[in-house]
Amino acid sequence: MRRSSYSPEPDCAIAQSLGVVGDGWELLIIRDLARGLDRFDLLAESLRISRKVLTERLNSLLDSGVVERVAYQERPPRYAYKLTPRGRALLPVLVALQDWGDRWLLGDGELTGTNAPEEAPAHRIHELVGTRIPADLLLPAGQQLRDVVDETAQATIIFGYPATGRPSKLPEGWEDIAGTTGCTLENKLFAERATDFTSAGIAVHGVSTQRPDEQQTFAELENIPHILLSDTELTLTAALRLPTFRAGGYERLKRHILIVAPTREIKAVLYPITDIPAAIDWAYTTAT
Repeated sequence: MRRSSYSPEPDCAIAQSLGVVGDGWELLIIRDLARGLDRFDLLAESLRISRKVLTERLNSLLDSGVVERVAYQERPPRYAYKLTPRGRALLPVLVALQDWGDRWLLGDGELTGTNAPEEAPAHRIHELVGTRIPADLLLPAGQQLRDVVDETAQATIIFGYPATGRPSKLPEGWEDIAGTTGCTLENKLFAERATDFTSAGIAVHGVSTQRPDEQQTFAELENIPHILLSDTELTLTAALRLPTFRAGGYERLKRHILIVAPTREIKAVLYPITDIPAAIDWAYTTAT
């Protein structure tokens, strides 16, 4: 049953929200469901909590309409747990919480668009090697939805970048944030190697948190041939717990590259990126 609010104020949305996800375990369950851990045993193994506690928290999320059960086997009955639209709307909250923790608890409080290799966000993204991107993770690309992984390609290069300055205006002080500059250069360098990637059967997907219409205009202005995916709702970001920073009122991806097999398994990660031309060379060599 849904817990009562943390406050007698019925109009306080914060208090009402805490009545749904005020328990840390519930937020972690949402985190893991976003990662594709949709079976009870997978959740129990990841969270390392008792089956009783997990059952209680899942039932609470079910009652609140954040999670739904979907049958995947009839005899005996077996169920997967999925985030509802209400649940997926919480993903930006999780990403913002992660960003705050990376900066203020695991970091020194500095606003940065990158990290040192020994810092927690770098460790976390490198731990993605050997894991799989959830099936059918679709993001807007222009006016259509595209899978983040091209399962028909020999490999998919997914490169995340903070934001391009065309056609949108970048936030004031953007160039003073380490790791932010070079997004247009990175896209153009990938574009210049398009024939090489295509000949090798490699798909190239760029991803940022900019709107799809902004990405489409940028692609037209700069003659970008590869797919640009818009993660405005932070679906991919939450699924992979990608490192972000907040600038201009939005969460922005820190620059990284993932090499993904047709099986959706992440085979290699490059982060941090300090030399963009060298990173494109690394992506081609590693994917082939």
